[in-house]
Amino acid sequence: MTAVGQSVARKEGLGKATGEAKYADDLTFPGTLHGRTIRSTVAHARITGVRLDFDPAGFTVVDHRDIPGSNHIALIEHDQPCLAAGEVRHVAEPILLLAHEDREALRGATVHVDYEPLPVVTDPEASPTTFKEILIEKGSLDKGFAKAEVLVEGTYRTGSQEHVYLEPNGVIAVPEAGGIALYGSLQCPFYVLKALKPVLGAAVANVRVVQTETGGGFGGKEEYPSVIAAHACLLALKSGRPVKIVYDREEDMWATTKRHPCVVRHRTGLTRDGRLVAMDVDVVMDGGAYCTLSPVVLSRGVIHAAGPYRCANTRIRGRATMTHTPPNGAFRGFGAPQTQFAMEVHMDRVAERLGVDPVKLRLKNALKPGDTTATGQKLGDDTSAVAVLRAAVKKSGYNRKRVSLKGTGAGIGLALFYHGSGFTGSGEVMLASTVALETTATGARILVANTEIGQGTRTMLAQIVADALGVPYEQVEVAQPDTSKVPDSGPTVASRTCMVVGGLLEKCAIAMRARLGGMSPSAWHANRGPLRLEQRYEAAATRQWDDATYRGDAYATFAWGCDVAEVSVDPVTYAARVVKFTAVQEFGRPIHPAMARGQIEGGSAQGIGWALMEHVVLKDGAMHNAQLTNYIIPTTLDTPPMDVIMLENPFGGGPFGAKGLGELPIDGPAPAIVNAIRHAGLDVRSIPALPEVLHASPPLDPPPPARAG
Repeated sequence: MTAVGQSVARKEGLGKATGEAKYADDLTFPGTLHGRTIRSTVAHARITGVRLDFDPAGFTVVDHRDIPGSNHIALIEHDQPCLAAGEVRHVAEPILLLAHEDREALRGATVHVDYEPLPVVTDPEASPTTFKEILIEKGSLDKGFAKAEVLVEGTYRTGSQEHVYLEPNGVIAVPEAGGIALYGSLQCPFYVLKALKPVLGAAVANVRVVQTETGGGFGGKEEYPSVIAAHACLLALKSGRPVKIVYDREEDMWATTKRHPCVVRHRTGLTRDGRLVAMDVDVVMDGGAYCTLSPVVLSRGVIHAAGPYRCANTRIRGRATMTHTPPNGAFRGFGAPQTQFAMEVHMDRVAERLGVDPVKLRLKNALKPGDTTATGQKLGDDTSAVAVLRAAVKKSGYNRKRVSLKGTGAGIGLALFYHGSGFTGSGEVMLASTVALETTATGARILVANTEIGQGTRTMLAQIVADALGVPYEQVEVAQPDTSKVPDSGPTVASRTCMVVGGLLEKCAIAMRARLGGMSPSAWHANRGPLRLEQRYEAAATRQWDDATYRGDAYATFAWGCDVAEVSVDPVTYAARVVKFTAVQEFGRPIHPAMARGQIEGGSAQGIGWALMEHVVLKDGAMHNAQLTNYIIPTTLDTPPMDVIMLENPFGGGPFGAKGLGELPIDGPAPAIVNAIRHAGLDVRSIPALPEVLHASPPLDPPPPARAG
């Protein structure tokens, strides 16, 4: 192998470095109009009137009556309208669309909407509307608690989080012969295509979706681009001209999806020597006004809610409910960070109650090969909970610092976690992803719908194909995702691109290599013409899953991690700061070590922000700090020195032994930080752990001594 395992030059690196890469707002088409969305300013109401307070000459105006097909966004449920028709259920809900060739004229257009207020629900636990309920049961909870000698209970809360991708949402809808082409900053071209077809109906014969260069996603460009794409296409259809809609930062933060806020309650039974015998977990997620992807976010959340620990008797109940806030949706980690935060903070409280070391408690209960998870999945030899825990403790000097920092106003904490690779349960079977590989005059071309959003997809997939095909990395190119030209290889989500799509491409390349019979792809192309092969996903015969009972093999495999955070707490301001961070991650084999390290560092920094500073302020159902001046994210000055250790424990079902990595790093930072704050002397059970939260938190016994200024 000459590419896999090497930090080769990134396929898109030069274009981004020189400015040649074209993002959505860089694209121009003759006659383009600029689009704008008129949104609700109230959380729940009937619309009683809409008045245009401007001269409509030169404007294209679209409301729900102009939708030629069905007025819904095609996601899991069809409850979310493309444009409000009579009722709004959240602030920033789209009501009307405008387009004009002059941006200033567009910005100056005033629309007056009259409302009749309706009751507003803001508490997800008290909501009368539930989008999804899930129950996971293993063993007998009653028998487990009957064996318990110690009982520990606790409630843990995690807040919302804004994606803050570098590039806001942006699309361009372009009428073309027989249809419309949609160019956009997005993660999942075929998701957008699926959403556009019912909205446009028979009015548009052909629709294709093309991903432009995309400046980050983190899940925020998984389902939301279906909304902005539909709006641009409706304006383009009515005007007959290209329409570009690019949100500014404030609109993007005000109107788009966030991480689901979550409340998790634990009731845990143990023996006096620290063995888990019963776990009762209750999870409530705030879905916002519409269902979006809440059922699958809840699904991954509850599956991970028991943490990487064995327990014979477990019950996990989860529900996602409706509130009158902007819908919540996909975000890196997809529900697992919320539930694993609760589990890991709870574990430190359990250790404290038992009077045992947190590391020893985890070692006693950590999953090992042959153990079964809460869903009954039997784990294989690539199970690495103990390995990552031991490595993190050793590398960070955890045991020594646990003693030396006590009573200093500083603390050290850790979190052990895991993350399933690929879609949950039968998801990959239902997707039935297909990839293609074809010869070119200079080598080979990869055809997949999976997108480069900054994480290195093009590079990593090219490395896998190069080594499997036996050609230099430079001879492998990756086609631009265009739904009219590439097969549906599934979405760029769920830590699946490397393991699942890369695995399909590895098989495809091996088959092509055999077909070439010793010829190079370019020689075959020159002498015999183009050769194209496809590979379709097939589940391993040994995998079993029951969607009704949530029993069986939830994922093909898991990646594993352990984070250690060292935190200082200012005795005057109560501001907590991470001063050192150690991240040990095992995700099979790193295909590109430098990019993998970047994923771990970036995910860890994002987790630090969620833990300490990223606070979505909601007032009357609206985000009131939708600017980067007062929605605070970590800068380089807030990011501590990081030790990153990548352990290898190859998975036989992944390309060259690789698993998924993208989401794993977000699972551990928040609980490690809160556990470090606990070691420093403050009982914190919710995030973001802002100074006012720490100030209101009860001190532990003994409290940390005061330090000078």
